[in-house]
Amino acid sequence: MQETTTEQRLHLVMGGRVTDPRGHKFQDPESLHVVGIYTSHDDAVDAWRAQAQRTVDDAEMKYVVVHIHKLLTPEG
Repeated sequence: MQETTTEQRLHLVMGGRVTDPRGHKFQDPESLHVVGIYTSHDDAVDAWRAQAQRTVDDAEMKYVVVHIHKLLTPEG
């Protein structure tokens, strides 16, 4: 059985209250809501969309998808 090496892609979905809805500076980083870590970008986007939809009426709440795999291997 031949083993193939593929890069593992990890995506973190998190959110919280921001100081400015146009930015990414969180008011209280210690209380961020971590939704989860996903290996599929599509699954991460689905989780992000679900959380963002729940808080759509609160302009100060923001959820984001962070590409952890880019932080682990920034040269790639």
